Amino acid sequence: MINLIEKAKNHKERVAIKSNDQSYTYDSLLKSSRKIANQLLRGRADLDEERIAFLVAPSYDYVRLQWGIWRAGGIAVPLCTKHPLPSIQYVLDDTQAETVIYSEEYESLLSPLFDNAKHQFLRLKAFTDQSGVLPDVDLSRRAMILYTSGTTGNPKGVVSTHQNIECQITSLTSSWEWEQNDHILNVLPMHHVHGIVNVTLCALWSGACCEFLSKFDSQAVFNVFTKGDVNLFMAVPTIYFKLIAHWNDLPQEEQIAVSEALKHFRLMVSGSAALPVSVLETWRSISGQTLLERYGMTEMGMAISNSYRGTRNPGFIGLPLANVTIRIANENDVIVDEGISGEIQVKGPNIFKEYWQKPEATKNTFTVDGWFKTGDIAVFENGNYRILGRNSVDIIKSGGYKISALEIEEVLRKHPKVKECGVVGIPDDEWGEIIGASLILEDGNSIDLDKLKDWLKERLPQYQLPRKYIYQDDLPRNVMGKVTKNELKKLF
Repeated sequence: MINLIEKAKNHKERVAIKSNDQSYTYDSLLKSSRKIANQLLRGRADLDEERIAFLVAPSYDYVRLQWGIWRAGGIAVPLCTKHPLPSIQYVLDDTQAETVIYSEEYESLLSPLFDNAKHQFLRLKAFTDQSGVLPDVDLSRRAMILYTSGTTGNPKGVVSTHQNIECQITSLTSSWEWEQNDHILNVLPMHHVHGIVNVTLCALWSGACCEFLSKFDSQAVFNVFTKGDVNLFMAVPTIYFKLIAHWNDLPQEEQIAVSEALKHFRLMVSGSAALPVSVLETWRSISGQTLLERYGMTEMGMAISNSYRGTRNPGFIGLPLANVTIRIANENDVIVDEGISGEIQVKGPNIFKEYWQKPEATKNTFTVDGWFKTGDIAVFENGNYRILGRNSVDIIKSGGYKISALEIEEVLRKHPKVKECGVVGIPDDEWGEIIGASLILEDGNSIDLDKLKDWLKERLPQYQLPRKYIYQDDLPRNVMGKVTKNELKKLF
């Protein structure tokens, strides 16, 4: 029995989803997902973990399709709406998805694959009313495959069971005190845990309302906020950065209206990437809200969170969530003392089942005694965990020292002439790696690199300072507007 869906029966008349200027009740969601499940079964008793891939924009359609797949006993494989066709084809081939469901707007993208006999392509609109008996789906069964690139090789399919997902939901709904009167706006991609679990499923577990914007737009977000219905919001740091920039361009009267609306929110969360302290502080000055930072991964959902009611310390991610156990270990998987950096390792019922058809990769990501090795480096200090970076990307190994690129970036952003920056390790025969910093300056500024080095020395006495700088105005950026680590490396 899938408890998420059973709980929805207690809220039939409440609005579950707002999407495309329409409201949909829990009763509507239950009835529609049941029809989809019956059509997927086509007279069979159970899909028996058949992989069902789907390409649908974040919306009511997405949720009813996800629930329909689950109620039929299938494994949901959400596809990224922004991925090019080769990336989509990779997921379809890797999961051996027998059925691919799509909404009309993605037909032209998928059409080159329609002649592939390995997959059955179905338009969502082609689904008609169906009736029948649905299987009893045990929580131990596989529920979802999400793809994560990691740092090497092809993307891996992260397999979560219904039990894993339920544990991820309940740890957040209890820690963040979700209730049925909550109303959250979802602007996040729906092929990631952040948008799927933290926002959508937590809302639906609680009998609350999840409102979708299929495409992020700063003004559209503020328009929704000023209506006064939404009281929760979760986003990545880039989105908060864009909202701040848009707020700065608004007329004063609109700024006041937005800020007044934001003051009435009960919770705003930032995650999926390190939150610059400068963004946290600027957003707090605009909204009166101190963003709650948390830490998680596709493989485990959320594991660590700042306190909902207690003090939130900038730069820290807080303490383990309910039913999650954390340790910091060295390269030999031995626990380190407080104040010493090491890898975050996790145990709990939230941890994923396996990488899809990759038993060796699954085995290698766990210690011999069953701890999941995240690959993220952190330190426990002042009663909280603080992330230093990804072991293979954000930790620079120079002269025998492990140096956090994120920590240097945070300090550089505080310089009055620096608008944005990126720090990477550059191979070096003498030091192993030296620190490279790429700077984007505020408009009309120039900078003396020797003076900048002295400025950094005062603030980072513990580090050998960057020995090489490159300044370039027009750095390559990804679709979210951020300069990527890989692109920075190409500059050096």
